[in-house]
Amino acid sequence: MNIVLIGYRGTGKTTIGKALAGRLKRRLIGMDAFIVEKGGMTIPEIVERYGWDRFRDMESAVTRDISGLDNCIIDCGGGVILRDENISNLKKNGTIVLLTADMESIIDRIKGDSNRPPLKDGITFEEEQKRVIEERRERYLRAADYTLDTSDGNVEEVVDKIIQFCNLTHYDK
Repeated sequence: MNIVLIGYRGTGKTTIGKALAGRLKRRLIGMDAFIVEKGGMTIPEIVERYGWDRFRDMESAVTRDISGLDNCIIDCGGGVILRDENISNLKKNGTIVLLTADMESIIDRIKGDSNRPPLKDGITFEEEQKRVIEERRERYLRAADYTLDTSDGNVEEVVDKIIQFCNLTHYDK
């Protein structure tokens, strides 16, 4: 069974994923890294050249590919929930953990990150984050088997809670 981390940008999926994979001695799959590898360019380059729809197509293809793996930690991009097929594929062999954070934490974590292309044009950075999170909230909640807030930044506590939720008792602390 895989542990699948979903959530908006800046909620800690990559950080928690690395810590969880290390603790459980499991392979970490970063979906965005797979997309970059397959596409031969960065995410901002993919979006600029081909648009968000093409990026989402690539994301769905990667989701199909990795859904057949086992005992992995999967760090999903923030928009993976936008297509129901992605969630269906990830749930075939995975427990989905939604990571959330308060707006202040998210903005602090992602501001200035050039690997995160804008999702909406014509509005401020802060307004974009608020709107997109609100638009996606129901999809995130519907997809999640378990939800954790990462606002306080306590990585080990979040990892412990995920391990406990998944009932994994055979790990090195």
